[in-house]
Amino acid sequence: MREIVLDTETTGLNPLEGHRLIEIGCIELYNRLPTGRIYHTYINPERDVPEEAFRVHGLSTQFLSAHRPFREIYREFLDFIDHDIPLVIHNARFDMNFLNVELKTLGVPPLPFQRTVDTLRIAKEKFPGSPATLDTLCKRFKVDNARREKHGALLDAELLAEVYLELMGGRQDYLVLERETVARKIIREQKTVLSFSRPKRSFALSAQEKENHLAFLKKIKSPFWLD
Repeated sequence: MREIVLDTETTGLNPLEGHRLIEIGCIELYNRLPTGRIYHTYINPERDVPEEAFRVHGLSTQFLSAHRPFREIYREFLDFIDHDIPLVIHNARFDMNFLNVELKTLGVPPLPFQRTVDTLRIAKEKFPGSPATLDTLCKRFKVDNARREKHGALLDAELLAEVYLELMGGRQDYLVLERETVARKIIREQKTVLSFSRPKRSFALSAQEKENHLAFLKKIKSPFWLD
């Protein structure tokens, strides 16, 4: 199964107040393991980056001004995430709101929220009452986040991919399930081959066997095949 782990960085917390996307990072998973395919881009928000946001991600107005605006990258982004692949996001509502406001501005249909797998919700259900930030989950699952001095969409997506695997049962548990899946597939294929390669066999009944069978049928009252 293919999935896309997705993270964004923004100029602020609310797109309805004029804040914009400034970075998108995506990692493709197959059976919850990274395939090596990524999508990453910085985005010119065509506005200033507030100081408080800069302190979080370190992306300045000057740096972002050298990159393309969202209207020039959205098609390649949508091509990467495809039209129905599940999107694994930590606090999905936040990222989806920003993405859909940007798309709406361009007259593009929104991404359905039903596509998302919200790891924040999963973590809260699995560890009720415990903090569920990405840093906290990295610590819980011993995922090395030493490089995370500041937020970054691609780095956070990489960390989230590891956290997601652990949330869903861990690497070892998943590999065991995968081996069972492969085994079932082999058995199914073998059965298919045998069903086509084995010749049909016919069995001749003796006169006594036929007589016994007819006698048994006479004992059955209201057989369903005569309805």
